[in-house]
Amino acid sequence: MSATLLSDSLIEPTDDAISIVGVRKSDLAAWQQPQPESVRAWVISCGFEGEAHAVLRLPGDKPTVLVGLGDSVDRWSFASLPMVLPEGPYRIDGNLSAEEATQAALGWALGSYRFTRYKKPSRKPAQLVWPNQADRASVARDASSVALARDLINTPTNDLGPAELADAAQQVAKEFGATFKQTVGDALLAENYPAVHAVGRAATNAPRLIDITWGNQADPKITLVGKGVCFDTGGLDIKPSSSMLLMKKDMGGAAHALALGRMIMAAKLKVRLRVLIPAVENAIAGNAMRPLDVLQTRKGLTVEVGNTDAEGRLILSDALTLACEDKPALLIDFATLTGAARVALGPDLPAMFANDDALAAELETDARESNDPLWRMPLHAPYAKDLDSKVADLNNISNNGFAGAIYAALFMQRFVDPAVKWIHLDTFAWNPKARPGRPEGGEARNLFALFRLIARRAA
Repeated sequence: MSATLLSDSLIEPTDDAISIVGVRKSDLAAWQQPQPESVRAWVISCGFEGEAHAVLRLPGDKPTVLVGLGDSVDRWSFASLPMVLPEGPYRIDGNLSAEEATQAALGWALGSYRFTRYKKPSRKPAQLVWPNQADRASVARDASSVALARDLINTPTNDLGPAELADAAQQVAKEFGATFKQTVGDALLAENYPAVHAVGRAATNAPRLIDITWGNQADPKITLVGKGVCFDTGGLDIKPSSSMLLMKKDMGGAAHALALGRMIMAAKLKVRLRVLIPAVENAIAGNAMRPLDVLQTRKGLTVEVGNTDAEGRLILSDALTLACEDKPALLIDFATLTGAARVALGPDLPAMFANDDALAAELETDARESNDPLWRMPLHAPYAKDLDSKVADLNNISNNGFAGAIYAALFMQRFVDPAVKWIHLDTFAWNPKARPGRPEGGEARNLFALFRLIARRAA
């Protein structure tokens, strides 16, 4: 689907393309001044004030569409147009910087995205002539990677269980000549991934650990880890139906790791990349893990299961331990981990935790500059004692109902080598409502910010 995204939305120059003129609010009066009186009167009578995403078809023999840009041009400025404008070719007139042209093309491509695996779309998106100076390779890389994440998250579990997620990962690896390996079923016990096995063993679609490696061994080691819970019933601590409804998206962390890995490989960054995905379905059967079971982990720590619905951190414990065995220069994990993060920050702001203040500040700057927001939350060490267990090294939940996102991050920190710089992103991976360029459904967040962070390390 991602390959179709670009060919359907961005095209070579054509004589019949309709002109699009983007106008900032602050520039509207200056733009109106040289226009014919009929155009000025039309703009005023229609109440067009240059607000972001406002669209007005101008009168006259030469078709022209006026688009409000608000205060600035960003990735989403033109993103509503593919589905707002009638089908056909369009071009953006006026002076755009190279960065603005690239962001306009990317926003157009992302605004053209629709998940069409099961339902034929009612229309085709309007097409945009590639803007002058746009970085086509960057747009193709970023749009295809975001579309990959969205497609994976949107696909229901009957077509995307652990085996199918592994197939998708293998396709990404094959595209860029990366090495792909997976450890499946009872082999997880033989290879010492006991927590991954314990969470996924009750499902008919066997659990697995997916491992992709790419790049030169001499380059900086960057490891991405993604939570791949392809469906989460909650296990024996079963979720209510309202909470279970969107659990096809509980592999959103894996989708993010694959999408960012794809961006890195497509850009040929000089890094040694590793992508690790523990892929499971948290199902219910006679052999499902139980509350108060004590699990072994790859690190050797024992974990008492305070709640079987806190399974993501269990599978990530094995993956994070494996990741640290390589001593990467940077370790990033993605997980749709806690409802507490959504209560605190809502769907648009992933909660970011980091064990290095300078690294966190660097990523916060990248997030602002790339219009890819997140919010740092604390690894508040005094809370760690609330993860104590009387019968094991630690419990997978706290003994109170507070600070759920922090407790989850503190649990995972126990499996991260303190010498390894680590970022943990607790993300929602879903748009609960449609906005320009961001249809309702699966979503990838912070890929652009993290790509900037990693690209500097590859310089």
